[in-house]
Amino acid sequence: FNFAGAGNCSNFNRIVRETMDSEEFIPFFRNFSWPWYMPGVEEYTTLATQYNFHEVEVWGENADRNFPDPEAMTRWIEQPSLVLFLDCLTGESKQNFRDHVVNRMIAETRQEDGTCFETFRRINLRARK
Repeated sequence: FNFAGAGNCSNFNRIVRETMDSEEFIPFFRNFSWPWYMPGVEEYTTLATQYNFHEVEVWGENADRNFPDPEAMTRWIEQPSLVLFLDCLTGESKQNFRDHVVNRMIAETRQEDGTCFETFRRINLRARK
């Protein structure tokens, strides 16, 4: 198996959480449950053994990514990353939320060479049942 792990998409997750907690958007997310579960190697190891998997091997993988330009990062943000959040919003708040997240992501992740960086942490699990 291959899963998202702790630290995956750290810039995106931080910026989205901060945006959700802003005065403009907090009313839309009062009953929102974070959609992703991304534990570390230790927790995946515990879960695998807890559910009677044997010969368990779990290891992390750094798959960080540089998007070639802000437009490529924007496409990644918009589909599928923002969809679950935009579904909670109405009217022009959808566009405002999208614009805020996209603009901050580009501003905070843009590298000197024009690429945009994001962390991608993967957990690999091999086991027998």
